[in-house]
Amino acid sequence: MNNLIWLLRATRWVRRPPSKRQVITLLAIVAAGLVIAGLEHGGLWPDWAQMDQGRAPRIPR
Repeated sequence: MNNLIWLLRATRWVRRPPSKRQVITLLAIVAAGLVIAGLEHGGLWPDWAQMDQGRAPRIPR
């Protein structure tokens, strides 16, 4: 990645910060993901919601 692109993106974000609603939505999505990960790690995630197999095999290049 090019650090200059990230720097330009950061300056644009500082000049026009996201709205309070966007920040709350993002935090809610992150919190939901952490709750799901915690339930799965603790063994409390229901069996019907788990995958039967792992990820699909990758196609070699």
